[in-house]
Amino acid sequence: MTRIGDPAARLDNPNRFPDENPNPVMRITADGELIYANPASDPIVTYLEVTPGDHLPHEVAADLQRAAAEGRPVELACGHRTFSLLPIRAEDLGYTTIYGTDISARKAVDLFPDRNPYPVMRMTVDGVLTYANPASRPIADAMGFVIGQRLPADLLESLRISFEAGEGEPVEVTGAGRVFALHCVPIPELGFTNVYGADVTAARAITKFPDQNPHPVVRIDPSGTILYANPASAPVLRSLRVSVGERIGRDLADRIDEMTRAGTQETLECEWEGRIYSLMAVAVYEYGFTNLYGTDITATRQLEQAHAENERLLLNILPASIAERLRHGEMLIADRVDEMTVLFADIVAFSQLSMKLGPAELVQMLNGIFSTFDDLTEEHGLEKIKTIGDAYMVVGGLAPNPENHCGRVAEVGLEMIAATERYRAETGTDLHIRVGMHVGPAVAGVVGLKKFIYDVWGETVNTASRMESHGTPDRIQVTESTYERLRGRYRFEPRGSIEVRGRGPMNTYYLVGPGVA
Repeated sequence: MTRIGDPAARLDNPNRFPDENPNPVMRITADGELIYANPASDPIVTYLEVTPGDHLPHEVAADLQRAAAEGRPVELACGHRTFSLLPIRAEDLGYTTIYGTDISARKAVDLFPDRNPYPVMRMTVDGVLTYANPASRPIADAMGFVIGQRLPADLLESLRISFEAGEGEPVEVTGAGRVFALHCVPIPELGFTNVYGADVTAARAITKFPDQNPHPVVRIDPSGTILYANPASAPVLRSLRVSVGERIGRDLADRIDEMTRAGTQETLECEWEGRIYSLMAVAVYEYGFTNLYGTDITATRQLEQAHAENERLLLNILPASIAERLRHGEMLIADRVDEMTVLFADIVAFSQLSMKLGPAELVQMLNGIFSTFDDLTEEHGLEKIKTIGDAYMVVGGLAPNPENHCGRVAEVGLEMIAATERYRAETGTDLHIRVGMHVGPAVAGVVGLKKFIYDVWGETVNTASRMESHGTPDRIQVTESTYERLRGRYRFEPRGSIEVRGRGPMNTYYLVGPGVA
């Protein structure tokens, strides 16, 4: 007599092998080896690529063993079919029996959504229309769709391309004077595809003959041929050198086609007969043409240009942060800056030099060298305050860029000296400058109502000016405070104590260059 649990019992008891069961039945060992699968299990074992004697994929086997311990089923998608697998352990026999149920139909959408208020149709894999709910009848009638017949090949191809693109863009079709947007959702579990539709005629329609529109309206067909142009578009046609019935240029036609395909509100700016137009393209699918709407934006662009020029001039007078404060209505601008670096550069013997040059040559020289100084100041994020005759004044430490202002001003001073040397070599002009620097507190603000200026005041400014006027040609003279902030990063030569007008004796240095002496 064979006992339960004896391996022979597995072979001798025919009830353990339900070959005739129409639902899948499989058995696996504790380590995931498949020891039995009835014929109804073929879709599962084929999908998993196993046969009796093979081990199930580790993840599948582990999930089944956990489900057996927890007494729950496991869902397994096998291609277009989905199975619910219920694992039952047979501890006495040392294996787990898996009972499967095909639940593909339950995973599919409702088979016949007759009550859906929106159009829903259904087609087979090869495009045969099998169902259309009541809400879709207007579409089916307008397009000539018949249940049991295949949809047009070009429509099927468009639906396929739209679905594969994966962007959710519908396919628009025209029938009986209406425009419909269609998109498809495959239901692989049941072998069909749902086609959802919407009537978008009203959304696509526009005024058909806008003769009274004061702005240009031009209508073109897909080939770029002008079908219609309202009176306001006459300048456009003259500039394009075309008339109704003729084609626009290929470049413009391609650009318009790109705009309509993109489906955005992008506009194209064009200039015709001295006027600037913003051109918007709207495809009217239900009638097979595209409307081009032009808006004259000449005045807008001129105003923008004027504003930009005003902004440029304003920023030539004021720092950007100060200009912004004035725009917001701040009437009195006066700021104390706890630490500001001030630099003065002055042309040596300017009076004698000006006597040797004509007025045009003199102004050209000043403009050339000071324009170079302007570029250096902007490059290092500093503020040019003003030029006073042949003197140039620049400061660092103002908002919004106060970091390392002393070092940046020092760099500008060194580059000013180098720029002046290049100017002498290139022009042969005997041009030399003195440069002075000082660091300390100062006051900055805007003064005046007409021809107002942004300026800085205080003893720091005066001292920096003295460093320049008591300096040496082609050298940068700095104060003790400047030396203390820059030593270790720049090389200096001690000049010693000099008598400074209004300040008495001061210990000063020459800034030589970057690096440690």
